[in-house]
Parts: sequence; structure tokens; C-alpha cells
Amino acid sequence: MGHPTLLRRAEPVADPCAPDIQALVRDMHDTMEAEGGIGIAAPQIGVSRRVIMFHVPEIRDGEDGEMDECAGPLRVLVNPVLTSLSEDQEVDWEGCLSVPGLRGAVPRYVSVRYTGQTPEGETVDICADGFHARVVQHEFDHLEGVLYPQRMTDMRSLVFTAAQDTQEESEL
Repeated sequence: MGHPTLLRRAEPVADPCAPDIQALVRDMHDTMEAEGGIGIAAPQIGVSRRVIMFHVPEIRDGEDGEMDECAGPLRVLVNPVLTSLSEDQEVDWEGCLSVPGLRGAVPRYVSVRYTGQTPEGETVDICADGFHARVVQHEFDHLEGVLYPQRMTDMRSLVFTAAQDTQEESEL
């Protein structure tokens, strides 16, 4: 948090199939895997390019073992465009590899549409709801120079992860 690359709009990619983009995608994937994330954007590894990757896990930490209806494979998007499909929003907890040790309650659109290209040059056009929509919005924000605390409407819900875990354990 505070790195200049995270605070500005990322640069568009001229050729999604270029070798430097392929290398960037590998670096992003390695970083995301090493940190245990479900998504990452190029600015998070210090590269001002409009590239994001994410996946929606079948079962998310802290849930009761139910399968997520929007679970899906790893997606890589180059030059993504995001559009909300309604004004409806939900508030839920988010964390971020760029804001380690903290979580906050963030409002996000419930339904979105995203388009872009894959690093193979294929066009992607997907409508997403729920957690899938939240993940896409979170990663897209990184391309706009926005971190999740900037989206929060009540900073009292910004908590240390350890404090949130302790609170949840005491509620069981």
C-alpha cells in the first residue's frame, strides 16, 4: 500500500499476445500462488499494465463447506472493461495482497459484465453475480489506482485480520 504504481491508472496493453505480457502473466501467477491469493493485478507486482487474473474457488475460507455456484477456472484478462448491470450493491468482507493483515467491509455491485482479451488473443464477454462479481471489481479497481479501503463507507469496519478471526471464534 502506498506504492506509486498502485495509486494511478494502469497503462493499456497494445498486444495481449506479446512475449512481455506472457512473462508478466507468469510472474503474476507465481506471485498470486505464493501469497495464497485468489486474484492479482499487474500493478500489484509493480507493473503499470491493464492485466488481471483471478479465480473463484469452489469453497471459500470461513464458509460452511457449501460449493460456490460461481466457482470457476483461472481467468486472465488483458485490457478489461467492467460495467455494472444494476445499481444493487452488497457489503461484504474483503482482503488484499497489497493491504496485508487487514480486512474491510466493502460495498460492491451485485451484477457486472466484463469484457477483455486473453493472453492468447481471444475475446471474453462474461456476466457475473455475487462473489464472482466482487472479485472482478476488486481486481479491476487495481487497474484504476483504487484500493478497497477507498471504497469503504465505514472505516470502523477496517480491522486487523487477527482481530476479525478472534471475533468470529468468540461468536461460535
